[in-house]
Parts: sequence; C-alpha cells; structure tokens
Amino acid sequence: MAKMNLLQAINNALVTTMEADEKVMVFGEDVGHFGGVFRATSNLQEKFGKSRCFNTPLTEQGIIGFANGLASQGSVPVAEIQFSDYIFPAFDQIVNETSKWRYRSGGQFSCGTLTIRTPYGGGIAGGLYHSQSPEAFFAHIPGMKVVIPRNPKQAKGLLIASIRDDNPVLFMEPKKIYRASVGDVPENDYELPLGKADIVATGTDITLLAWGAQVEVLEKAAEMAKKDGISCEIIDLQSILPWDAETIFQSVYKTGRLLINHEAPLTGGFASEIAATVQQECFLYLEAPIARVCGLDTPYPLAHEKEYMPDHLKTYEAIKRTLDY
Repeated sequence: MAKMNLLQAINNALVTTMEADEKVMVFGEDVGHFGGVFRATSNLQEKFGKSRCFNTPLTEQGIIGFANGLASQGSVPVAEIQFSDYIFPAFDQIVNETSKWRYRSGGQFSCGTLTIRTPYGGGIAGGLYHSQSPEAFFAHIPGMKVVIPRNPKQAKGLLIASIRDDNPVLFMEPKKIYRASVGDVPENDYELPLGKADIVATGTDITLLAWGAQVEVLEKAAEMAKKDGISCEIIDLQSILPWDAETIFQSVYKTGRLLINHEAPLTGGFASEIAATVQQECFLYLEAPIARVCGLDTPYPLAHEKEYMPDHLKTYEAIKRTLDY
C-alpha cells in the first residue's frame, strides 16, 4: 500500500498500464512536459517518451477524432479533455463515431480501446465553464461506458479496468477532491469491475445513492442522521453506464426508501433514470417517494456556488422528510 491522493492514483494507473502495454498512449492539451493543468500526467513524457505522451492542439473535436482513428487501428489511446465543460465540441465525435463504429461496421472495426479522461464538477470556484457535471448527456449513448471514481483506491482500479475494457469508456474525475485527501492505494496492478456499485455502508432505514465527490456528502449527512437514530445505507454507483440496478433494488427492498444525490441539475439528471427504474421494480416496497437532492436548474453560478451545491445539509433535510413521510 502507498498513500496517494486522487491525482497521484490516476497518474499511477497510467504508469501501470503504459508499463504493461506499449500500445497505451496518453495525449491532450498540455499533458506532455507540463503534466496537464492538474498535473495528472506528470513525468509520463519523461518516462515513456514523446511518442507515447504528447500535447495536442487546442481542439477537442480533433483530440477525439484522432483518438478514434488510433483506437480503430489497434492502439490504446487515453485522451484527456482538460475540463468536461469543453467536451461538447467533441460531442459529435463521441456520440456519432466513438460509440457507433463497432455497430456501423458489423464488428469489423471499433473504438473499443479508447478511454477519455476528463475532470468534472464544481467546488473549486470555477464558475460557469469549469464546474459542470455533464454525465447524464453521455448516459444516453449506447455503446459507451461512463465511470466515475470517488477516492484514490477506486480511481486507480477503475481507470486501469477502463483502459483495458473492450468498450470505449468516458472516465470522469471529480476535480474537487483531486488533492482533498489521501488514501491507501495498492501499489500493484489491480482492476475494479465496471458497472458494479459499491456498498460503502450498510443500513436499514434509507438507501442513499451517489457517485464521485457526492459520496462524501452522503457520508456526512448519514452521520447527522445517525444522531437522530436513522440508519443509512450508502451506495456509490461508480458506473452510470451501465449502472448496477440490481444492487440498488436489493437495498431498497430492505430499506423501503431511496435518496439520490448528484451535482448536475435536477431536470434530466441521471437521478431521474434511477428513480423511474426503481419505482417500476420496487413500487410495492417503497415507504415514501424517491427523493432527489441535486444541483439547481441554472447555469453553474460563481458567486452562489455554495447555494447551488447539493451539500450534506440539504441531504440531511431530505433524509428527514423522507423518514417523516
């Protein structure tokens, strides 16, 4: 074991995969000698050379178009989009090319070896264009996987698994917790399963569900609820495409209540998909309406970031309302 923060764990995962497979290459804006805006790719160019870790022009559509071509020809590209807010110029490439090449060619060629890394979310006073959580857009795309870690150990294991997966993966990193804390991370080569939720804490009264940095928010809210005698089961979804519905069902069968927390706006957020699926499967087990604690239906505010965030206090209040229903 080694102590690492989230950024160090991501860097370690990249080193691990690049050492194990010479076809793995990393590229994006400023990822080379500079190490990327958050330093996630520090020292990779020095270690593996400019042919396997290199800068690209400032063109997200070009980055993903180039990555598609590399993946379809047998390379294992890890493309970085510097902020998830700027992934939208590449949206056409991801939606209409990355996810569909296997289908349009009848399996003759594919982009299955492509991994797209991008930091997402608020909490860093980044304002409108450096704070968004666009994961729900990509959950609507058949042929993709969308993976979001919550801590350093998860980040390394999930990123290694994403790079080695036979499907294109969008790997979204919660930048708010890049350097927030350190955790024990195995130094060896290991993978965590994609599409499998992780039960962080067991409980009997209500199921709390989130992903990424919001899992910590649930833990804080659960500690507050515990003082009121409320037992919370906390689940980290980890992958929102595919998402582990069965683990959520089993938890809701037990608790009879569900609260979903995510940082993206409420309307059209991925919590809506989860809520619809759970009520269809677990309707007769529910003791209260499914609660959603999410971001607001506004552009991400700079001056009012604290008010926008679905924090532990809003979550605690929603837990109480659900239990009192």
